[in-house]
Amino acid sequence: MSNRPSANRFMFRRLVRRLLFANRGRLFVVLLALSAGAAVSAALLNLQTDAKRRLTTEFRAFGPNVVISPREPNSDSNLLSESLYDQIPDHNEAGEIGKAAFLYGLVDIENSAEPGKQVNAVVVGYVHWYIHPERVISATLMQYEQKSNYLSSNMHCAVGQRLASALGLKDGDAIKITGGGTPDYDSIFVLPVTGGPEDNQIFVGLDKAQSLLARPKSVSLIQISAPGNPQQIQQLMDKLQAAFPDATGRPLRQFTEAQAKIYSRISGLLTAATAIILILTALCVMAAMTNIAAERKHDVGMMKAIGGSARGILNLFLTEAVLLGLIGGLIGAAAGIALSMALGKAVFGVAALPRLIVYPISVTLTIIVAILGAYPLRRLANVRPATIFRGEV
Repeated sequence: MSNRPSANRFMFRRLVRRLLFANRGRLFVVLLALSAGAAVSAALLNLQTDAKRRLTTEFRAFGPNVVISPREPNSDSNLLSESLYDQIPDHNEAGEIGKAAFLYGLVDIENSAEPGKQVNAVVVGYVHWYIHPERVISATLMQYEQKSNYLSSNMHCAVGQRLASALGLKDGDAIKITGGGTPDYDSIFVLPVTGGPEDNQIFVGLDKAQSLLARPKSVSLIQISAPGNPQQIQQLMDKLQAAFPDATGRPLRQFTEAQAKIYSRISGLLTAATAIILILTALCVMAAMTNIAAERKHDVGMMKAIGGSARGILNLFLTEAVLLGLIGGLIGAAAGIALSMALGKAVFGVAALPRLIVYPISVTLTIIVAILGAYPLRRLANVRPATIFRGEV
């Protein structure tokens, strides 16, 4: 009696092997259908998962998505305290936050080589956090900062192309900047043409702008590049609003909402496509299993005639379906993730990163599809041995 359970398990394993290898042609078709379904579903799921990261990266390239400004910008005290910039966190639950503070004012610019030749200009003092500065300041300023690391140390400010042309300035020329505070003499770096307001502005460090404009410890606005969905960004704004009631934050909704809408549409489309693929795979498996069920009636009749129970027979076929789903899922999911990387390269120009969470999900879905597709085998549990042996079926 003690050897009976082990004998039963041994016989069960032999029967499973027999089922898997007795009709290799039809089971190969089932395995091929499951592998193909797993490959396509894994590719779509991996693209869907990677799309969120890809869209977030692409939209952050457009610049900041939050602007903090004075609550009453037209009042006499239309500036913010620099302490607000210092107290903005460097990360939230979605990732690292980029931030930059700006101070704007009107100054007179004079070419030191031609005294008396001067023009009015907007000076922009700025400072930024070291995290993702490219997201909160313009590409021209990034270029200026990169070049200033290699040029002479006396290069203290950047001048827009149109403003430089009006004064006949070139790289390295000296200018005099006069505002409401202490005048300053600087050598310049001429920015490339942008076609925007930067062409008529002069850029200096925030401390220097505060000295020139006699606005110590003040900024005009703060730009933030905060990761996350619109709800997470709004939560950050609510925290800052509570801490600084004199300031107001404006999420740039054309970016945050567009990002959410595009991802929602892409996610919905890929989810629907994955569901359709899995349904079609289940139908293909079901069609193949219907033929297999017809061929196994005599085998089932024999098993029941020698004492096999309906539950045991169903467990046998269920195990077969799970094994087919597992094998097809393991093979297909690996191929699908590789396929998604190739599709990402073709569509986005950058290969999609493999997401490990996609692999077990795809394998699990394939196993479920295999179990559902094996539904026709359920009818074999109702086969009567006498009917089979009399040749009535």
